[in-house]
Amino acid sequence: MTERMVLSGAGLAGALLAVFLARRGIPVTIYERRPDMRRQRVSAGRSINLALAARGIVALERAGLFAQLEPILVAMPGRMIHDPQGGTLYQQYSRHAHEFNWSASRAVLNMALMDAAEATGLVEILFEQRVDGYDYERGMLTVHDSQHNAERLVPAPVLIATDGAGSPVRTAMVERFGVACREEPLGHAYKELCIPPDAAGGFRMAKDALHIWPRGGHMLIALPNPDGSFTVTLFLPHAAAPDAPSFASLTTPAKLAAFFAAEFPDAVPLLPDLDYDFFNNPTGQLATLRCARWAVAGQTLLLGDAAHAVVPFHGQGMNCAFEDVVALDSELGRQPDPRAPDWAAVFAAVERERKPNADAIADMAIENYLEMRDLVRDPRFHLTKQLEFLLEGRFPERFVPRYSMVMFHPEIPYAEAQRRGRVQAELLAELLRGRDAVEAVDLEVAARLVSARLPPLPGAAAP
Repeated sequence: MTERMVLSGAGLAGALLAVFLARRGIPVTIYERRPDMRRQRVSAGRSINLALAARGIVALERAGLFAQLEPILVAMPGRMIHDPQGGTLYQQYSRHAHEFNWSASRAVLNMALMDAAEATGLVEILFEQRVDGYDYERGMLTVHDSQHNAERLVPAPVLIATDGAGSPVRTAMVERFGVACREEPLGHAYKELCIPPDAAGGFRMAKDALHIWPRGGHMLIALPNPDGSFTVTLFLPHAAAPDAPSFASLTTPAKLAAFFAAEFPDAVPLLPDLDYDFFNNPTGQLATLRCARWAVAGQTLLLGDAAHAVVPFHGQGMNCAFEDVVALDSELGRQPDPRAPDWAAVFAAVERERKPNADAIADMAIENYLEMRDLVRDPRFHLTKQLEFLLEGRFPERFVPRYSMVMFHPEIPYAEAQRRGRVQAELLAELLRGRDAVEAVDLEVAARLVSARLPPLPGAAAP
């Protein structure tokens, strides 16, 4: 019989990976520390609605799941920028109508993926089973059964950890092999709030956008849900100068009300439970996690946030994790017998392919935070976006905006998007130097620069 694969964690990456493994004929057992969210109410305050982009869609389509999941998603073709006076400016993400992101509830998507995994008949998810460690010598997983308050050892000669940024399996890897893993705190945190639907169950703002209230050192965002509500997230420093807002300074309802009235006046009428949500929902932490190795001893592999947690400002944490899953499935497909693979070779290949790309999106996610909370307010930023769209239209085989490469072009690896993005940023700055309008850009010069500095994109047709 095919050896049963053990996974630690039934989150988004773990549940999707289980679907792929089952489709290869590999039976799976997942140990999940949380109760079954399909049978118990999900605790508020931890979701941060997810932006499902092309990379994640590729994974879901490959698993045969996207069509059935589409009804729980809301399309977001652009961002709606809210200024301090209550005015708005809509900015399309792409010049192409077919390129847009989807808003997804983390919990709803996770539940759907767990259903899909169990529907294969080869996946068993054991809930309230907290993984506490891994013994490499014996290939045994230490599991604490929260229902019976008992600890037991579980055979796991091969183990994939999809158990998030706080992965106990990663801790065991670090302790046993000295693997270098570094957590880089952002210095900012988040709080989840909610805009409920109107009395008729409709949306109280434009539903086809990610709403942003950028304020320099902090921001508010809102993503739509199918039920007419918006999941709202406030991003603030933990602590700041005495005269700057921070979570440390918003200690009373009066201070909170004054802060929102000054910073987000048009959002105040939409947040009837602001006080309750702010003071009862947890304050989430934000950090980047980097690990020098994801696979050791041919026994364990870290995937998703367990290997490379990123801050959420490019909407790519889930999408990157789903790409990890596809990479692993692709390596299984290259094995002589995918049901009995050389797991050491598979794990090593996944790490080799995915680690440079995970490092790249980690950097770009931090850069996108600056863009979202600050640069979107700058007229030069919008001028640059206009020129990006113009150059993409004239030279589509060579020039694609970095945001579009990341979000809408899964055939372009993150690392390549980062490299090309740096070249393009220099090119755009050069073309706009001393100019205040796109019409003033010399397009003949632009053509020469694009041709000289940007080779054809992967899959681009020859001009």
